[in-house]
Formats: sequence, C-alpha cells, structure tokens
Amino acid sequence: GGALAYIAYLVLANGFGLGAPIDFSGVAAAAWFGLPRFTAPVFSVPAITLIAPVVVILVAENLGHIKAIGAMTGRNLDPYLGRAFIGDGVATMLSGSFGGTGMTTYAENMGVMAVTRIFSTLVFLVAAAIAILLGFSPKFGALIQTIPGPVLGGLSIVVFGLIAATAGRIWVENRVDFAEPRNLITVGVALVLGAGNFKLEVAGFTLDGIGTATIGAIALYHALGWARPADRTKA
Repeated sequence: GGALAYIAYLVLANGFGLGAPIDFSGVAAAAWFGLPRFTAPVFSVPAITLIAPVVVILVAENLGHIKAIGAMTGRNLDPYLGRAFIGDGVATMLSGSFGGTGMTTYAENMGVMAVTRIFSTLVFLVAAAIAILLGFSPKFGALIQTIPGPVLGGLSIVVFGLIAATAGRIWVENRVDFAEPRNLITVGVALVLGAGNFKLEVAGFTLDGIGTATIGAIALYHALGWARPADRTKA
C-alpha cells in the first residue's frame, strides 16, 4: 500500500504537477555505503531528572502492547511481561551507550501484525537484520526521507486506526463497564490525546501523544476513583 501510494504521488506530483514534487537530489548525492556516527554517553543530572519519569509511560505503553498482542493471538502473555520490561531496559542501555535513542516496543509493528496476521518472532529477527544492513546505506536513508507527507499520513491513519480498534477489542473481551463515568471519561480522553497526537513541551522536552494519553489516563482514572459508584451487586 505504501509503495503504490508513493508511485501514485510521484505520477501526480512529478508528472502532472498536482502537488509538491518529490526531490531526488538527496538520493543522488548520498553514498551507497557509510558508517553510523557513534557518540559516547554524557550524564547530566537535570536531563536525567527530566527523562527518568518517562519510564512510567514506557512501562504502561509496553504493557498495553503486550495485552493487545495477546488479544490478537488469543494467548495470555502476562507471564512474559517481566521479560519484555527487561528487554526494553537492556536495549535502551545498549543504544544509549553508542549515542542512540531509547528503545521500546512499537505500536506500528502491532498494526502490521493485525493486518498480516503474522505473529512469528522469526519475522522480526529477519526484519531487524535487514534493517541493520540497510542502516549502512546513506542512499537508502535518503530514499526513505523522500516519502511524501500525504503517504506517511495515510499509512499512519491505517496503522493507528488498527491499534485503536485492537484496544476496543481488549475492552470488549474484558467486559469493561462503560456505563461507569470513570471508565468512559478515562478512555475518551486517552483516545483523543493519543489519536490526535497532543504534544506537551516541558523544559525543552516534547511529550508526544502516547505520553500525554498515558499520563492522562493514569491521572484521570485515579483522580475519579473517589466518585466511583457503589457496587451494584450489593443490596
């Protein structure tokens, strides 16, 4: 789908002038082979203080991803939660040691899994190996950067729409009571913040939609706990 959309945009924009044309000059100028730039980590107390609380968001995000995959595969993956959290931590430390970004599970992969119905971990190992090899080609990186915004937008709508639908499936299967305002408000606010990608800037650090949705859901759910209706099963 992404490739067909890219070709369609190329024909309409570059061929018929119906949009901003794709610029391939960066691809032509890029080398076929290049080494990544490694950077030693630098420890800063203000930066650590600002970033460290984000781990709460990552834990919640990772937990949600595993729950979603469990719903898609029909398996209980709760016993593997600890392994997943440790994997994220080790990957982040390894990436940070060479100047890379923090690592976590990616919701985009869940969307692809939902479409293809392929859940084999071997696929991700092969994909990782291919991604590493392509990472040594600046020309491939320049080609990826030529993907038009509308194409990326279309892909994002499909992928994140599937993720939202999977979340709804989890709520249905777990019989979440949406007649209770506490649940209804929490879910509604989280969906709007996440799907709308509401960003929050704090001291130069940008918290994207996943972060604001996670914090909003946790804060609202506990803040509204005092107003939880009485147990209807009681006389």
